Amino acid sequence: MADIQWRHPEAIVECDWLKDQIGNPSLRIYDCTTYLHYTDDHPSKPYDVGSGYAEYAKAHIPQSAYLDLQNDLSDQDSPYSFTLPTLTSLADRFQALGVGSPYHIVLYARNGLQWATRIWWMLYVLGYRKVSILNGGFAEWQRLGLPIEQASTVFAPADFTAEYKPGIFVGKGSVLAAIADPSSVLINALTEDIHVGDNPRYGRRGRIANSCNIPFHQLVDGESGKLIPAPQAWQVFKDKNISPGQKIMNYCGGGIAATLDAFVLHQLGFPALFIYDNSMSEWAMDPELPMETG
Repeated sequence: MADIQWRHPEAIVECDWLKDQIGNPSLRIYDCTTYLHYTDDHPSKPYDVGSGYAEYAKAHIPQSAYLDLQNDLSDQDSPYSFTLPTLTSLADRFQALGVGSPYHIVLYARNGLQWATRIWWMLYVLGYRKVSILNGGFAEWQRLGLPIEQASTVFAPADFTAEYKPGIFVGKGSVLAAIADPSSVLINALTEDIHVGDNPRYGRRGRIANSCNIPFHQLVDGESGKLIPAPQAWQVFKDKNISPGQKIMNYCGGGIAATLDAFVLHQLGFPALFIYDNSMSEWAMDPELPMETG
């Protein structure tokens, strides 16, 4: 496995590289931190969403702006958090926030890579490829003692010519069809306690029927917060009999953690990847949809 490498290394940048790029006019950096405040006694609303702007205002990577995933980049009419808006609307919103041509976009968060990978995939489905996540995020930046600032940055609108790839984010119908499809596999990116049914966070206990469990945190080094090496990541999926020839449906609680699993799979060269957008927030609340425990 020593020859297994990331297929798209340009989509992952390190703090030392970014430090040397501060001030580069072709680069735009965004803090995309969002917080989940769990409400385990209310399964119809498993968490409250908190903006990361207050923390951004206290300290952030120099010359970085803030992206508000829930309030600026999600469908406000959806009963679920983080639902993808129409792609036309999404492209317009990114453009207004300064995301687009000709800029190289770098995304980071202070509470896990999954917030950066969520927005990375949102840009991917719009056809924008000059996007990277910061490996280790703000925690690694601070650990290295790199500069921070408090002054807010707001970027001028950018140009955005979308090349839509709408099939990546899917709904419950596609997931239901995949359950009985021998060429498909479902991966639950949530923690094991939710997967087996010990934690009823989303109402009904357990997981989508016929799915395996690869918690997103398995793909991240527990000390550095950085992605584990490519050969190690390959082995994680191999151990679950995941192969590049399968159609892979990634899900979680609300379409966030699943994007980290999907990002790593993309980096490993798996071609047929899908993300169930509303995930367990929707599935577990519909008693007609099959689930399993144990």
